[in-house]
Amino acid sequence: MSEFYNSVYLKEELCMGCINCIKRCPTQAIRVRDGKAFIIKEFCIDCGECIRICPHHAKEVTYDAPNIMEKFEYNIALPAPSLYGQFNNLDDINILLTALKRMGFDDVYEVSSAAEIVSELTRKYVAENKDKWPIISTACPTVVRLIQIRFPNLLEHLLPIYAPVDLAAINARKKAMKETGLPSDKIGVIFISPCPAKVTAVKSPIGIDKSEIDGVLAMKEVYTILLPFMKESINDVEDVSKSGRIGIGWGSSGGEAGALLMDNYLAADGIDNVIRVLDDLEDQKLEQLEFIELNACAGGCVGGVLTVENPYAAKVKLKRLRKYLPVSISHYDENENSNTFWTEDVLYEPVFKIGNNMHDSIKKMARVEDLCERFPGLDCGSCGAPTCKALAEDIVRGVAKEEDCIHILKDYIHRLSGELSRLDGKK
Repeated sequence: MSEFYNSVYLKEELCMGCINCIKRCPTQAIRVRDGKAFIIKEFCIDCGECIRICPHHAKEVTYDAPNIMEKFEYNIALPAPSLYGQFNNLDDINILLTALKRMGFDDVYEVSSAAEIVSELTRKYVAENKDKWPIISTACPTVVRLIQIRFPNLLEHLLPIYAPVDLAAINARKKAMKETGLPSDKIGVIFISPCPAKVTAVKSPIGIDKSEIDGVLAMKEVYTILLPFMKESINDVEDVSKSGRIGIGWGSSGGEAGALLMDNYLAADGIDNVIRVLDDLEDQKLEQLEFIELNACAGGCVGGVLTVENPYAAKVKLKRLRKYLPVSISHYDENENSNTFWTEDVLYEPVFKIGNNMHDSIKKMARVEDLCERFPGLDCGSCGAPTCKALAEDIVRGVAKEEDCIHILKDYIHRLSGELSRLDGKK
């Protein structure tokens, strides 16, 4: 089984041991033991739902500080298109891109520019691979990881094309090496991310051997740094942007699918809706579709936990920014974009298995069912597991005990108390 990096982590000193996070986690990756939450690493898909729901701010994301740029002689910013929707009264993307250069970056390569190339490649791939319909978007790392650990029958439907951010990183590095003459290790390619999943995708990529991204900054942190530089840039704007309506549309839900210029698609956002679609797809209810776009965050990337703006307000801002732009500016060039398809197979990761083989698994599942019959079925979370079944599975795995269930414990105490009273009466 592969080793996976997780960017979401627990700040133990802030955790109060409440059960908000365990009830919200879509993969049941969190438990509360001894008054503190902990994350089961192999179950976690870095969706960030625990960050949203935690009232004590005990969940956080690992990302780089802006001083990472000091490590390199030449730095390139990769702004996600969702960044454009974070600012009020922004009517020219070049103001923002110029501000990034004033912030300290030597160049800017828009992820939205690479998204237009990916859209072009996807249109061709969908047309040429009808036997794999519906093709599932792989731009959201959380969705890819979810399919990898929970929906193995859908792996063959994944779009095996580089995500826009990875293609942008490759092209940005090539461009910088050609223009500056610097070796690759002197060039820093820094992504400005809206979510923890994209941080994880850099450290532990799926479908490719190694990411070309050297660092990841949080969008919410870059936002505050950029504001004063944007005010300065208004009167001295550089013409930097090289993306149109299609690329910028990727920042919100429906943008990727809409760029394919087809009608027979589905776009869903929000992790619960994504799981519902994947369940239906596994049950062969959506076979008539050509393409499925899935975003774990509500509203798409504008809804990531590292953003600052309300996702629906940000979506409106992106729509306004796109209004007078050309449909597309960046196009596929075979010489420039030689690396466009995944180089690694994405394999099923059976992280939820409870046995070493089929016979062992059947035996342990029977034990799980027996335990579930003993439990009250309230899914109260008092045991520190999200459901009675999850507790039963933990017991079978050897990481919990029956008395963790408060109802079982209460019965045990009553029996023990009765036995002590009986023994006392014999004296």
